[in-house]
Amino acid sequence: MPVVALYPCEDPAVWRAVYGKYWAVVEAKAAGKGKSGKKLLDLDKWFQEELPVVISQRPERFLNQSELVKVMEWKLTRGKFRPRLQQLVGSNSEEAVHSSTSKAFRLLPDVQSAITELSTLKGLGPATASAVLSAGAPDQAVFMADEAVESIAELRPVQYTAKHYNLFLQKVQQKTHQLNQVDSQSDWTPHRVGLCLWAWAVANQLQPSLLQDLDFTSVTNEKPVESTPATEQPAKRQKTA
Repeated sequence: MPVVALYPCEDPAVWRAVYGKYWAVVEAKAAGKGKSGKKLLDLDKWFQEELPVVISQRPERFLNQSELVKVMEWKLTRGKFRPRLQQLVGSNSEEAVHSSTSKAFRLLPDVQSAITELSTLKGLGPATASAVLSAGAPDQAVFMADEAVESIAELRPVQYTAKHYNLFLQKVQQKTHQLNQVDSQSDWTPHRVGLCLWAWAVANQLQPSLLQDLDFTSVTNEKPVESTPATEQPAKRQKTA
């Protein structure tokens, strides 16, 4: 299979086919995680299907402390496990989490201001903040997954800064608009585009055969680019009351 890039593709049929492979890719990733594989599947199902419904049914969108801890657990299980981040997030009070997350959702559609607000919580950088927003506002935000960001050539290597997230969000918003212009269903969101970019990148890394039945004629060939590992470093914060 050729090394290709999904992002330049303008064919909605290809994107929709990749989206249909999402859970197969999650299962492939889980299979490589050994004993934690089932945990990844359970957490991903919770994050993608259950949490958004819970948030949307509340009179005011927010996350409670246990949900925020679980979002971080999902993120670390899906990517690189960093116990210190889990501990920091868990040290936020219920009141602080409710206040910050509700304020962040009220700040939308100003995603950058919402990211800044969420980053006042201990343990949260732009990537985790983007996960919170994508769960409660998938039509406005996209999760800053390493694989999704680095699937766009000009955004390599990933940097966990608000500026880099904004560049990624702009790219994803552009693709969302483009797909909705040419797809008769017009149901694309930044979150869904992000899932496609992640699934495409991870499938190419772990199990390219998952993509072998897709039509590659409208997808751009690309040379592999080695990326420099980056870590999310939450900014220094004052103690929350």
